[in-house]
Amino acid sequence: MTAQTLAPPEQIVQLSGISWQTYETLLAEIGDRQIRLTYNRGNLEIMVPSPEHERFKEVLGRFVETLAEELDVKIEPLGSTTFKRPELSGVEPDKCFYIQNLSAVKGKKRIDMNQDPPPDLVVEIDITSRSENSLQVYRDLGVPEVWIYNGVRLRINRLENREYVECVSLRDSFASRSLAFPSVAILEIVRFLEQAETMDYLELVKSFRTWVKSQIQQNQ
Repeated sequence: MTAQTLAPPEQIVQLSGISWQTYETLLAEIGDRQIRLTYNRGNLEIMVPSPEHERFKEVLGRFVETLAEELDVKIEPLGSTTFKRPELSGVEPDKCFYIQNLSAVKGKKRIDMNQDPPPDLVVEIDITSRSENSLQVYRDLGVPEVWIYNGVRLRINRLENREYVECVSLRDSFASRSLAFPSVAILEIVRFLEQAETMDYLELVKSFRTWVKSQIQQNQ
């Protein structure tokens, strides 16, 4: 087993040669403590989130909920629920949402990836460039869409033919659209995320809501 510790802002330890049984044991022992585990084919990442990470997580998650409210899209937010593909992959997203498959999990107390669909949208904050490992896990789980924000840039990744394809900023092009919210130019919300550390939280949400409404009006 080898280990590597990465520097702040997020405290991360990466281990290799870890068995699935060890991962399951750690999950049970950690419980609800603020520690995140990502397992990928024997590689285990242990992360303690920073205030910066949590701030962006909450803001981007709230933006998803605001989009759903204004677009009248039904969602089921399941936060950092643990999703597992036994013996292969396990992950706890920063935020996750069921949208198209909402009815398949509504009211369930446990999600079984052997019979239940994965979340339709996952949100990840990646301050320390760890997202490639996470994307492989989400690909194993079959998550259709993953948003990743690194503090500077927002990436919208759509699963196509079992590989993630990054959306590009092309006006009025399907290639630039989110699967979850295709009527809104999602990549433009990065300018609101840039204000998360300086602007009052609720004022930022209000400003974002106003922008979403303007997007809806433009598309009518």
